[in-house]
Amino acid sequence: MAPKKGEKKKSAINEVVTREYTVNVHKRIHGIGFKKRAPRAIKEIRKFAAKQMGTPDVRIDTRLNKHVWSKGVRNVPYRIRVRLARKRNEDEDSPHKLYTLVTYVEVPTFKGLSTINVDGE
Repeated sequence: MAPKKGEKKKSAINEVVTREYTVNVHKRIHGIGFKKRAPRAIKEIRKFAAKQMGTPDVRIDTRLNKHVWSKGVRNVPYRIRVRLARKRNEDEDSPHKLYTLVTYVEVPTFKGLSTINVDGE
């Protein structure tokens, strides 16, 4: 149902939140040429984070970048566990109030994992 007149629905996008996701990189870079696989994987992770968190400003941690490139440009890991943290932007002259920080989470196996909310750090 649509919200009743007079009621204001608070946007959840404005909240600072942290979640852990498993990104299936394999399906996102299927059919991409060898020399473009790792760069495309980074772009796809960035796109995934922007979609999930609703912020156009996405920043990728260096550890995540190193993990994506760890097996070379061609052999990108099939799945990657990432922590998406929506944070307030401290930069005053930035057009966006919030940004998303994407960090790598090391896991022994991907079996049985689901998206989880992480308590504030």
